[in-house]
Amino acid sequence: MQLVPYILSHTQLSEKSVENTVALLNEDCTIPFISRYRKERTGNLDEVQIGEIVKYKEQFEALEKRKAAIIKAVEEQDALTPELKAKFLNCTDLTTLEDLYLPFKKSKKTKAETARKNGLEPLAKIIMAQRSDEIEFIASKYLNKEVINEDDALEGARHIISEWINERTDIRNQLRNQLERHALIVTKVVKTQKDDEKAQKFRDYFDWNEPLSRCPSHRFLAIMRAEKEGFIRVKIEIDDDRALEAIERRVIKSNNACAEQIEMAIADAYKRLLLPSLSNELLKSAKEKADTAAIQVFSKNLKQLLLGAPLGEKRILAIDPGFRTGCKVVCLDEQGDLKHNETIYPHPPQNDSSGAIKKISSLVDAYKIEAIAIGNGTASRETEQLVKRIQFKNPIEVFVVSEAGASIYSASKIARDEFPNYDVTVRGAVSIGRRLADPLAELVKIDAKSIGVGQYQHDVDQTQLKSSLDTVVESCVNSVGVNINTASVPLLSYVSGIGPKLAENIVTYRNENGAFGSREQIKKVPRLGGKAFEQSAGFLRIKDGENPLDDSAVHPESYAIVKKMVKDQGVPLTEIVGNKSVLQRIDLKSYCTDTIGIPTLKDILGELEKPGLDRREKAKVFTFNQNIKEITDLHQGQLLPGIVNNITNFGCFVDVGIKESGLIHISNLSDTFVKDVNEHVSLHQQVVVKVLDVDIKRKRIQLALHK
Repeated sequence: MQLVPYILSHTQLSEKSVENTVALLNEDCTIPFISRYRKERTGNLDEVQIGEIVKYKEQFEALEKRKAAIIKAVEEQDALTPELKAKFLNCTDLTTLEDLYLPFKKSKKTKAETARKNGLEPLAKIIMAQRSDEIEFIASKYLNKEVINEDDALEGARHIISEWINERTDIRNQLRNQLERHALIVTKVVKTQKDDEKAQKFRDYFDWNEPLSRCPSHRFLAIMRAEKEGFIRVKIEIDDDRALEAIERRVIKSNNACAEQIEMAIADAYKRLLLPSLSNELLKSAKEKADTAAIQVFSKNLKQLLLGAPLGEKRILAIDPGFRTGCKVVCLDEQGDLKHNETIYPHPPQNDSSGAIKKISSLVDAYKIEAIAIGNGTASRETEQLVKRIQFKNPIEVFVVSEAGASIYSASKIARDEFPNYDVTVRGAVSIGRRLADPLAELVKIDAKSIGVGQYQHDVDQTQLKSSLDTVVESCVNSVGVNINTASVPLLSYVSGIGPKLAENIVTYRNENGAFGSREQIKKVPRLGGKAFEQSAGFLRIKDGENPLDDSAVHPESYAIVKKMVKDQGVPLTEIVGNKSVLQRIDLKSYCTDTIGIPTLKDILGELEKPGLDRREKAKVFTFNQNIKEITDLHQGQLLPGIVNNITNFGCFVDVGIKESGLIHISNLSDTFVKDVNEHVSLHQQVVVKVLDVDIKRKRIQLALHK
């Protein structure tokens, strides 16, 4: 099978779109570049559709690689016939391929292999022919020093027959089908672990069973974690009698002594070979599906977080709050550069609130602060209340900012390189302030797994998780665009076509030669060749540069078309940019070429209308209910302001201003059926919730979304 037909069999896309996208991918084009600047070639595919093509392209390549390895292995056994080779080559999935390879995939010592060495394969063939009633007499002819009596001979023959049954593709597929439709996942507690404190969070699964096909991904992953930690045992169960009967109907064609032997061999094959193998395969498949579902949730959450509302280029005072160790305070300029840092002690045990108020007031005046960012960790509420008591000369907006992952950043090499002379507390406070100014630019410095917006991130396939999250970060960075003159190495490394090494080269060049004045100058960066420039230029922005188009998503390859538009309208470029009345006069059809059509021309016009427009909303001030300080302050029926801080397949968690987040179960998000939680709430959305139930002992809060 060829690549394009393989992709077409898994998608609803047109053949031409797939062919052209595959060609672009083979030319080392990135997903953001293809979706943004090659719309005519792909038929206007978006990033998700191109991502599907990438996924199935990788699957196909892995399948072809496995085929080649299997064909070589069978060839080395001198067992490869033209018919068998054709079967291998025509396989369209790994499961069928591995089933075909199974008879040639002998382990060094199996019961069947031992029986063959003892000369019992002819006896097994006689039994499988099912024509004799004198099977014990026939078995007596196969005795030797290894096979002492007829029972030994028949047992050995049955081992060979068991292996044949196990290797039959039709039988394996029949049992697979039964497992997929009817399998139960069954759990039992490990008695010695029953009272372990860590096991209690899994106590729902101490004695649990349900159809595996209906087990939601989050529950399956919880069960797998409980098993991994040694608290429970997991097994797959189906109706054994029904499964055995189905196999017998396929294999047994007589009613004689041979049939009895085959029936015993079937039972052995089922219990010893088929069921363990296919149960593991089923659990592996269920794990892959659960991983995919969990990673999708994580990816959606991460995207919402990265595209969170930026405050923009403002002078910010950031506070990393604390009690005993004090509150670390930093002052940042519009570019996020650290100008000042110190520690105040407004809370117990020092209780120097008056000194803290004076210090914050003087810093706000001295550094012309426009906004204050407070981390949402320990002592956050108390610090927020303190700051809001201060009478500033000018209006100052106060924001509470998520600290998730800030400690990871502050101890990282990136943070050490940025602030080699400051400790982790200063770095953490700087990160909080920068997150308010631009969440995307700051959060790309942290391993996405550590941001805390998913579930079971340590249990899912780590390679798949990293790949998916990297794709999300890359998509977000390129959809917003990057100011090449202020961007950090981590941010630049996610720009289409750049990567970590070129990002370092860009920053080094910038430090040695000053700010870039034009996109054309980017070509002077060492090792940044024509391909990298093609892939990256449209996503890199030059603020206040020589050419207004350099601060837009118009690709340099389209500058000539804009130049022609400008000439035809008879006005300078500076007067066309942002001038809707002039832009509306442009007839796009007259600018179509062999490679550039209406989709790209519409994008160009949109950019000329609003060049460099940031698609993200602006940051909004939010205040929790000041009377709620801990879980004991909650009671049924309360309406509270909150912020969505995590989304799962079964609901979302909401921060109401205390240590414990409350859960809005999916059933409490709406009066109607909810298929997708993300259709009703988004990460960091400001909501009003109703308290349904408070379990103080288990520290659980049940909420409903208040409309």
